[in-house]
Amino acid sequence: MGRLFGTDGVRGVANADLTAEMALGLSVAAAHVLAEAGTFAGHKPVAVVGRDPRASGEFLEAAVVAGLASAGVDVLCVGVLPTPAVAHLTAELGADLGVMLSASHNAMPDNGVKFFARGGHKLADELEDRIEGVYEEHRTGAPWDRPTGAGVGRVRTYDEGFDRYVTHLLGVLPNRLDGLKVVLDEAHGAAARVSPEAFKQAGAEVITIGAEPDGLNINDGCGSTHLEQLKAAVVEHGAELGIAHDGDADRCLAVDHTGAEVDGDQILAVLALAMRERSELRSDTVVATVMSNLGFKLALEREGLELVQTAVGDRYVLEEMKEHGYALGGEQSGHVIVLDHATTGDGTLTGLLLAARVAETGRSLRDLASVMERLPQVLINVRDVDKSRVGSSPELSAAVADAERELGSTGRVLLRPSGTEPLVRVMVEAADIDQARSVASRLADVVKSALG
Repeated sequence: MGRLFGTDGVRGVANADLTAEMALGLSVAAAHVLAEAGTFAGHKPVAVVGRDPRASGEFLEAAVVAGLASAGVDVLCVGVLPTPAVAHLTAELGADLGVMLSASHNAMPDNGVKFFARGGHKLADELEDRIEGVYEEHRTGAPWDRPTGAGVGRVRTYDEGFDRYVTHLLGVLPNRLDGLKVVLDEAHGAAARVSPEAFKQAGAEVITIGAEPDGLNINDGCGSTHLEQLKAAVVEHGAELGIAHDGDADRCLAVDHTGAEVDGDQILAVLALAMRERSELRSDTVVATVMSNLGFKLALEREGLELVQTAVGDRYVLEEMKEHGYALGGEQSGHVIVLDHATTGDGTLTGLLLAARVAETGRSLRDLASVMERLPQVLINVRDVDKSRVGSSPELSAAVADAERELGSTGRVLLRPSGTEPLVRVMVEAADIDQARSVASRLADVVKSALG
């Protein structure tokens, strides 16, 4: 798998790339590294462990729990809950460590291990590197220092996590959802119980699809990566809106009453205006990645709001928000972070806040989302090129400059080397789709010739 830790924990095909032995070893390594870093401060540490409904999560959870307890960590097993719920409970319960077993929007055969530090925050890169180093050191033969007797960790089921998370979500809402009919697509994932419960307690009439996880059907033709069923259901039931989550419910996409998609950029725009009205949008600033649609930036400018852009990945959005104290950020894909109430993207919270805005204003989601116009966006992946020379090729720089002059202020060009493959992504936005396609095609040809 190369470097074990990616941008969102350790992920791979369960029982092939990500084995029980690896999950156990990483958990022991995490306990040792955090102890050495002083995280446990002389007390017996506590970890919160949760998972999504994947079949492989059952044996991986057992491995993680065994590893932590063998390293002297007391474990609270919260069962099937969303990633943001595990992060929230890690913080609320004062736990020293949180562990979530999920591969998010990936297909069922995959799974992953994600660690949270005290407070429910993702681990810093240096801690992940240290955990990986310690894991490799002991995997190749160095013995662990193991506690015995009363020093081993104790394990118990923590059923209260479900209700505590729902209570937290409802406590964030600025108003109730009475009178709204909402369709929820739970992707047969981690939010299949908790999201409908939260919406119902908030007053909405709820219709669910994709809410019958069997361990094998997670993300299978449903959820935020497959909106077709949700679009049809919203229209069929005459709902005001639809909400779609992914497998671990850290993201949210929406559908308006006509069945049209409302993406993460539009959701951010709607929430930004709502938060500004409540004086919650600190510095009148939203954080998003460079992949956000240019229409989002133009919409914020018209509303007198600032946009700060980061590299692609919700962890970079979160880092920028924490460093400068911003309250709202996210990605076009639907990872939305409301930092005053969550330490990670929270799809259920995002959906609730979006529905609350509809209920509060009496306006349709379609009307609210029209604050921004999505400019046509064309993305071409150019494979088998030297991606390391994207920023140093004079021929490519000249072609980009020509394209930017042609597009003017109503278009944008972005060349981005893939983080995992030998390819360069060419993204072009323009007011006209034909122009965007033409410019993107020309640039892709230059990338091939200059970097091939």
